[in-house]
This record gives sequence, structure tokens and C-alpha cells, in this order.
Amino acid sequence: MNICFVGFHNLSALAPEYRGHTIGGEAVQQTQLGRALMRRGHDVSMVVADYGQSDGGVWDAIRVFKAYALEAGLPVLRFIHPRWTGMWSALKRADADIYYTSCAGMHVGLLALFCWRFRKRFVFRSASDTDCDRTRLLVPFARDRWLYAYGLRRADAILVQSASQAENLAHNYGLTGRVAGMLVEKPLPVPARDIDLLWVSNIRREKRPDRILEIAERLPEAEIHMVGGSLPGEEALFLEVRLAAKAKTNVSFHGHLSYWDANDLYGRAKVLVNTSDVEGFPNSYLQAWIRGVPVVTLIDPDNVIKREGLGVAASSAAQIPAAIRHFLSNPAAWKAASDRCRAFMAREYGEDKVLATYLDTFERVMRIDNANAEMIASSRTRHV
Repeated sequence: MNICFVGFHNLSALAPEYRGHTIGGEAVQQTQLGRALMRRGHDVSMVVADYGQSDGGVWDAIRVFKAYALEAGLPVLRFIHPRWTGMWSALKRADADIYYTSCAGMHVGLLALFCWRFRKRFVFRSASDTDCDRTRLLVPFARDRWLYAYGLRRADAILVQSASQAENLAHNYGLTGRVAGMLVEKPLPVPARDIDLLWVSNIRREKRPDRILEIAERLPEAEIHMVGGSLPGEEALFLEVRLAAKAKTNVSFHGHLSYWDANDLYGRAKVLVNTSDVEGFPNSYLQAWIRGVPVVTLIDPDNVIKREGLGVAASSAAQIPAAIRHFLSNPAAWKAASDRCRAFMAREYGEDKVLATYLDTFERVMRIDNANAEMIASSRTRHV
């Protein structure tokens, strides 16, 4: 199969020389999935943002086509050019059989139109609980929300991160989603666990960085490391958080780190803390668990943390400090949770096991008759 991944920030995860640019969880996932498919003999390409790289360049045997510079064009008019025109031009150059994208936004509708016009296959994957809920959709413009809903209806298959997302997708959009797992790299050994608490997220209001700063005040004995870069529209919040963090003696604020540099911190951590109000299934959980790091959080996708004992799913933010103290003050409890994390990842997140759902989905969409293309109906069986 010839598969093209459409993710404008993917180059930051694929190419080390572009690590300074914005990166999110789906860029990591698309890159991991692309590499896994390449290792199994499939042709893989990507459509990404224009960071000044050569068009059609190759990294890890993945050919990369650039669509447009993210800030290029005049307001309003740039929707047509360079965004629509640049995206379609790059999609044509990729000339794939299947196009795959994730995250809610206008690009979903534009990709669906392209695939309909040129008789290509289109697979969408949700990246957050909000992608499956019209009332919480993180897409500001009505035009883009309409394009996103249009794209969902045109998709040959929709993949989701959890059973709860599949339920919300059916309730809110009347569409069927198939649960697909996530890939995670095997870690390298690290010398010591010298970070008590690790917090990793882009700095945006929904991620509630204020809560980790409050935890720093309540747990002055804990060594806390924060990782997170600024996003467009959130620059003031980033500056506010950076100043507040640097004023605390027990907080090390790293700002933006590349995927590779952030990975180095996970193995040094004792506990990963997530303070967000909104998530899907965070990559950070997998990066922590594969290194034996329990997670303390308010977000527990399909109750996997509670069910498998992979940390603590707190029912309120006020309960988080006590959960952290439990692990930091009780080495036996921490060791037991750490062992469960490693065992869970070995059992449920082997590459072949995770990849099977994607390969089956891709093979099924390729068998759809062009004249009678329709959404794949599939099981909502949970993946954990």
C-alpha cells in the first residue's frame, strides 16, 4: 500500500534538524506509524508545513512534501491560497492510495474533498475527546467546524483512541469509530530517578498549567520539571507560566523541548502528573508507563489507570497532591505501580499488536468499491 500521512507538524518529530518547531502528540503518532509501516514494506509519504526544507526530501525512507508556511498569506484570503491550494498541490505530488490525518480542523474537510475528487481513500483518527464532541470542539471558526463535520462524513474509516470516544462519536455525529491503539518507542536506560514530578504539555489553558504550580507550593519538597512550549494565541499565558515557575525554587521550567529531549526526562521521573481538563489518550502516558513511571491525573481513558493500577486517577484536582505523596513517600507502592506499568505496556502495546488494527483498516478501505464507497462499520471493542 501507498499511504500518505497529513500532519503539518510531523517534520518536527521525523527530522531532528527541525526539532525546534511545534510538536504535538499526533505528530509523534503519525511518525511512529509511518516508520512501522515502512519497516513492513509499505510506501509512506507525508504532507507537512513548509519550514524551508526541500520539497520531496526523504527522512527515514519517508518522502516529505511541503504544503505551505503556517503563517503565510493574508487573513481570510489565505484559506484559499496558500492553504487550500498548497495542501492540494502537496497531496497530488504524494499520489498515495490512502490519505490519513488526525485532529479536528478545516484540513479534514479539504482532505476529504481531495480524496472524493481524485478517487482516493481517506482515514481519519481522533486525537482528543473533543474531536468526538460537537459541544467541546476546539475549532474556533464556524466554517472550519462545518468542514470538519463534512470531512468526517466523507471518511472511509474513522479510528478513535478509546471506547468512550467511539460512543461520543456515535452520539454526536452518528458515525462509527474503531478503537486503535498507539505506538511508543522502546526507551534507553537512564542512570537515576532524580525528578520527582514531571509535567509535559503544550502551554494552553485547557492543560491547566496553573495546577502544577499550585502543586509545587503544596509539595515544596518535591523536585518538579515542567516541559511545554507556547502556542499561537497563548503567548501571554506562556510568559505568565514561565515567570511563575521560575519564581519557585522546586520547579525547573524547560519551555519547549523536542520529542527526543523530552524523552530523556521521562526515564528520570518518578511520577508523571497530568493536570489537564481536556485530553484524548495522551502520548505522555505511554512514554511514562513504558519506562515504569506511574501517572497521577484527572483524565483516565476508559478507566485504564484505575483498572490496571498504572497510577492514580484523581476525582478532583484537590486529591492530586495526596496521590503524589503516596508514591514519593512509599517506595514499595511506587515499585509495585512501576512494575505494573512495564508489564501492561509489554502485554498491550507491542508494535505488531497495535499495528494490526491499522493494517486491517487500510486493507478494508482499499477493498471498498469506488461506486459504492461507504463508512466502514466496525467493532467498538476496547483496545486495553
